[in-house]
Amino acid sequence: MAKEIKPQDTTRATAYELWMKAPNPMVTVFKTMDVTNLVRCSKKKHLKFNMLLDYCIGMAAAPIKEFYILPVGDKLIQYDALAVNTIVKNKNNEVSSCDISQSADLSAFNQEYLKYTAQVAESSTDRDLSEENMVIGTSAIIDTEIDGAVGMNSGIFNNPFMIWGRYRKKLFRYYLLISFQFHHTQMDGAHAGRFLANLQNEIKQLR
Repeated sequence: MAKEIKPQDTTRATAYELWMKAPNPMVTVFKTMDVTNLVRCSKKKHLKFNMLLDYCIGMAAAPIKEFYILPVGDKLIQYDALAVNTIVKNKNNEVSSCDISQSADLSAFNQEYLKYTAQVAESSTDRDLSEENMVIGTSAIIDTEIDGAVGMNSGIFNNPFMIWGRYRKKLFRYYLLISFQFHHTQMDGAHAGRFLANLQNEIKQLR
C-alpha cells in the first residue's frame, strides 16, 4: 500500500525543505564489492548472478526505513513494501523493465524472478509494481567492466538506482564496482553507507 504523508511528520522534514526543489537533488556514491561468494553460489547452485545480487539488494534495503519513503512529484509517498527492478532483453532485441517483489525467501524470489523476466522478455511489456512498492532500480552493463556510472536526474524518476558492469577477478577473489544513486530528500549519505555495508554483509553471508 502507498499513501501520501506530511513531510513535517517524518524524520525527512528538513531534507524535504532543502532538497525537493534543488536543481540536482540526486547523489551518487561508488563502492567496490567483494562478490566472491555470489560467484561461487551462482556456480554451485546454478542460479543467475544478477538474480542473487538483486536479492541481496532487497535484503540490504529492507531494514532501513528511509527506503520506504520516496519523493514523487512534490509529495512524499510512504510504502509498505519494496521491489527490485531488473532490465530484461526482450524478443525484439530491445530492453524492457521488470519489477520483482522483495522477499527474504531466496527460493521464492528466484521463482518470481525467472517467471516474470521470462514473461517480460516474451511480451516486451514492462512489469511495473511502483503503485504499491518502493522500487529500487538496477541496470547491469554486463558486456564490459566499468569504473563507474552516474544515472540521470530527470526530475520524474526519483527512485534509488544501482548500476554495475562485469565483475573482475583478482587472484582468487571477485570484485564488482557498483554505483548507487539516491534522492537526498529520501536519505542522507549515512543511510546510503549503511545500505552498502548491509549489501556487502548480505553478499558474504548468502548460502
